[in-house]
Amino acid sequence: MNRRSFIKRTVAATSVLGFPTIIPSNVLARNGNPGANDRIVTAVIGAGSMGTGHIRNLSGRSTVAAIADAYLPHANRGVKWLRDNDRVAPGHTVEAYQDYRRILERDDIDAVLIATPEHWHILQGIHAAQAGKHIYCEKPLSQSIWQGRQLVKAVEKYQVVLQTGSQQRSSIVSHRAITHLRNGSIGKIKRVIASDYRGPQHNGWPGEAIPEGLDWDLWCGPAEKPEFNRSIWSNAGDMEPCWSGVILFAGGDMTDRGAHGLDLIQWGLGMDESGPEEVWVEGDPYEKMVSTPDNPGGRRGGPSTPTVYMKYPGDVIVEFSGGDHFGAVFNGENGQIDVNRSRALSDPADLVRQPLENPAIEIYRGYEYARRTDHTDNWLDCIRNGGTPVASAEVGQRSATICHLANIARWVSGITGETNQKLKWDAVNERFTNSDVANQFVRTPGRKGYEIPEYV
Repeated sequence: MNRRSFIKRTVAATSVLGFPTIIPSNVLARNGNPGANDRIVTAVIGAGSMGTGHIRNLSGRSTVAAIADAYLPHANRGVKWLRDNDRVAPGHTVEAYQDYRRILERDDIDAVLIATPEHWHILQGIHAAQAGKHIYCEKPLSQSIWQGRQLVKAVEKYQVVLQTGSQQRSSIVSHRAITHLRNGSIGKIKRVIASDYRGPQHNGWPGEAIPEGLDWDLWCGPAEKPEFNRSIWSNAGDMEPCWSGVILFAGGDMTDRGAHGLDLIQWGLGMDESGPEEVWVEGDPYEKMVSTPDNPGGRRGGPSTPTVYMKYPGDVIVEFSGGDHFGAVFNGENGQIDVNRSRALSDPADLVRQPLENPAIEIYRGYEYARRTDHTDNWLDCIRNGGTPVASAEVGQRSATICHLANIARWVSGITGETNQKLKWDAVNERFTNSDVANQFVRTPGRKGYEIPEYV
């Protein structure tokens, strides 16, 4: 039985609605990774605003052979751009699909780039890993902490390479700042100032006619399916909430831009395989906001209170109270480092102007600027040559977890009416040890028919 036939029969036999559960990697994996001189054959899942940029960048670095989007006109648009710009590799064709599973059936595709909204990242990532495809997944990696752990397990089990789209890890700016932080240039880190990221809003938009070519049920996938409205479906502009600001599909600015800034905090503190010990909020308890046509709130207009705090090992306090959305300010015993995606400043001023010579702790050296293309190159290099990408599945999981913990702390205060309650976090087992209320947000199983598998 060939690989494609196996997938079709396994899909039909193992799940309702054809969503695969467990597929042996030894059956689905390609016969060895591509050689160092081979051109990797890729596909893009999700061809909206981010996906369009990825299609163009990826086509210069690999052979893009397929594009899938629940809104078929987006996939068709991507295919047309590749053809019109002579980006279809000789001897290959490029196809448009509405259902991403058509991509996973294909023997000729080595890797997929997932640029769908965050509520789809985990299920599509697990299915891709089960099909033996390497994965570049946009940030944040997950919509909930348990979901993310399931994807990490799948990546490890099926031995595929996953890069999370936290491209600031491929920047020379980040490299220089993080190298100084990890090697003690400002002494013991005492306090870190993160941005006061806003959380998601609740949906109050009325139903509209679904555009031709959009499979709305498929687009919603694992998320609860509301009535369609263009303002929550579209990802254009900052005036309306769009999916990234609606709690059904995402975690608001906390998981959007927070996935960049909080990722730098994790990296700077050396917590890529762990996290904080406590999280709490101060101020008035959380009050949910409902986005409506009369009060849309804007894409990043969700609630920003109460203020979130976290305590990391070594009594390092992280305060969500200001600063750049794409960075953080690290305060140590002997100085300060302020880093974001485009620059690093320090006190003393000349500290980060030069790289640290002969550091005891080596940090991945990136490029002159946090370009998405450079981050993609790191992923493709690891597929060809082996190795772990700079934003691996574990890194993506841990950084997304920080975003989720901050949202959860606010939500718990709204339920209990209390603030200053220290929620104790077990980073090993990824559970709260003193709050059943908080633990109810750790695990989200997915909508019926689109469940996240218990066993990958």
